[in-house]
Amino acid sequence: MASPTLSPDSSSQEALSAPTCSPTSDSENLSPDELELLAKLEEQNRLLEADSKSMRSMNGSRRNSGSSLVSSSSASSNLSHLEEDTWILWGRIANEWEEWRRRKEKLLKELIRKGIPHHFRAIVWQLLCSATDMPVKNQYSELLKMSSPCEKLIRRDIARTYPEHEFFKGQDSLGQEVLFNVMKAYSLVDREVGYCQGSAFIVGLLLMQMPEEEAFCVFVRLMQEYRLRELFKPSMAELGLCIYQFEYMLQEQLPDLNAHFRSQSFHTSMYASSWFLTLFLTTFPLPVATRVFDIFMYEGLEIVFRVGLALLQVNQMELMQLDMEGMSQYFQRVIPHQFDSCPDKLVLKAYQVKYNPKKMKRLEKEYAAMKSKEMEEQIEIKRLRTENRLLKQRIETLEKESAALADRLIQGQVTRAQEAEENYVIKRELAVVRQQCSSAAEDLQKAQSTIRQLQEQQENPRLSEDFVAHLETQLEQSRLRETETLGALREMQDKVLDMEKRNSSLPDENNVARLQEELRALKVREGEAVASARELKLQLQELSDTWQAHLSRGGRWKESPRKLVLGELQDELMSVRLREAQALAEGRELRQRVVELETQDNIHRNLLNRVEAERAALQEKLQYLGAQNKGLQTQLSESRRKQAEAECKSKEEVMAVRLREADSMAAVAEMRQRIAELEIQVRLLKGPPPFKDPLAFDGLSLTRHLDEDSLPSSDEELLSSVGAALQDPLYPLSPRDARFFHRLERPAKDSEGSSDSDVDELATSYSQGLDN
Repeated sequence: MASPTLSPDSSSQEALSAPTCSPTSDSENLSPDELELLAKLEEQNRLLEADSKSMRSMNGSRRNSGSSLVSSSSASSNLSHLEEDTWILWGRIANEWEEWRRRKEKLLKELIRKGIPHHFRAIVWQLLCSATDMPVKNQYSELLKMSSPCEKLIRRDIARTYPEHEFFKGQDSLGQEVLFNVMKAYSLVDREVGYCQGSAFIVGLLLMQMPEEEAFCVFVRLMQEYRLRELFKPSMAELGLCIYQFEYMLQEQLPDLNAHFRSQSFHTSMYASSWFLTLFLTTFPLPVATRVFDIFMYEGLEIVFRVGLALLQVNQMELMQLDMEGMSQYFQRVIPHQFDSCPDKLVLKAYQVKYNPKKMKRLEKEYAAMKSKEMEEQIEIKRLRTENRLLKQRIETLEKESAALADRLIQGQVTRAQEAEENYVIKRELAVVRQQCSSAAEDLQKAQSTIRQLQEQQENPRLSEDFVAHLETQLEQSRLRETETLGALREMQDKVLDMEKRNSSLPDENNVARLQEELRALKVREGEAVASARELKLQLQELSDTWQAHLSRGGRWKESPRKLVLGELQDELMSVRLREAQALAEGRELRQRVVELETQDNIHRNLLNRVEAERAALQEKLQYLGAQNKGLQTQLSESRRKQAEAECKSKEEVMAVRLREADSMAAVAEMRQRIAELEIQVRLLKGPPPFKDPLAFDGLSLTRHLDEDSLPSSDEELLSSVGAALQDPLYPLSPRDARFFHRLERPAKDSEGSSDSDVDELATSYSQGLDN
């Protein structure tokens, strides 16, 4: 690929332009021939500068006089001679490179500071960084065939790299394509760095001078040998070192401007980061930036420090009068175009800056020590934060457990009070039930005595219906009372079981009092710990206020650098100690809290053990009461069975007595009727009465015999009268009648051995005898 070139006029002016000042101090040690060559170059540069001024004045006045034509022709001839001499000189340098690097290094340095001609930059840059024969050049085509994880980022930033340059203008231009190839290939070669935004400007400048394979090799060499790889690493540790060194130089050489920057909070990284990352390629126009890059290729990052400090020295007065926003605008708009017409003046100013390589090495060691110390502090702080986080998590866990145990304790106390009240109610109800049970037992005994009395009275057939109804009423009432008693007893048993289950999870009153005493002691210890922690916090606050007052003192930047660095380190050490003291105070508070929570945990564990023991005791008591209840239920069922048997037997006996009574009443009525008939027949058998009218006699006789006063008052009187009649000698009975009345008299005397069937049988036999 043909390398893009600048216009001939610009390249010639850039290659041959020289400062109007005297040579630098390094030229004093050159040989006479080299001094003569430098003098010729300076004179040619002065002629070229005068010619360029005349050309600018001629173009401004628009006058075409004869003298101006003569001047123009002479300038053209001088320019051609200068170009020829420059080409010859740099051609010799390129051909005899190794000899010039060994023997004429100082002259080569002076020539490079004055600028490398545009057409020789590609080969000279490759020779300066020893990138002519690199093995990685043969791998370039293979790398382009691979895919990189940074391709999207590279594509996104390509359009913002030199957007106004013709070579890179356009979305799919040749410049953007080759820039993408080089950046992609390097991201595959160095996967740790990958791709960084500022590197695209450096690669773009290389592609303006040489083909993409050679640009790739030069870029790889720059990253490896010129500290650029450390700048573009993700950590950017080298950039921090450069900023630290630049701040020290700024404080040492421009202390007033440095104080102004600090007062406006205008940090060095806000304006100097792009200087080190892009080597002023995004700050200056390309001709000025290329001159700086020429020197960078030979001397490294030293030129960046010199140019940056030179810019601040030139613009110190203007920057001192601006605020932060004004300074930011000034760095973006004014400073980049101050040296467009004379880049050599910038180079001259840069080499007037004091630069001590030994001091820079010392600063590098100090920065490395400071960073290592910061890393140790960060590791320690991270460890303390981790421990603090773990302690906080443990405290939160213990607080949750303590809150849960406290809730359980309070809930247990409340439940215990409720259960105690319910226990009292149940005990009262149980006493009532027991009283009812005892009264029921007494009623049962009375019923049993009544049954025995009934059994004793079974011999007497004359039992009244009122007495039997009274017994039935008492029996029904006793059954109702027994049913109610059994229902109430079941309810009380259920309540007793429920209350015993609830009481199994509650502590007794002695354990609650002991827990309350332990809780009061724990609260006292907690109050003492909180008071000591508050005192420690107050002491830390006083120490921190004293330290802040010490830090607020002014005049630190006017001290010597060593004292300043020592003071900063002491400040950081004191700040770290303060943070450590605060962390220790917090750790002490956390340990105190852990001790308190562990004490509460032990208290709750003891409480749970006591509750478990009480639960076991209550369970044993419940089993004992259950066994006792089963025995009482067995006795109650046995008494019920006996009562039911006695009631059945009593009912049978009552029914038998009633049946016998009914039969006896019927037999007595029949016997009364029969006796009346027999009495009539007896009267008739004695003969007629002495009256004439038998009807009257019969009526008077009947009236007299049927009078209510003459009737016997009871069955016993009737039977006695019948017996007397049997013994009357005046009216002897027939043998059959005598047998009937004797049989009838016998049942009346012996009621226990008689029965209704005997009476019926006697009456039936007697009536059959009458019919016969």
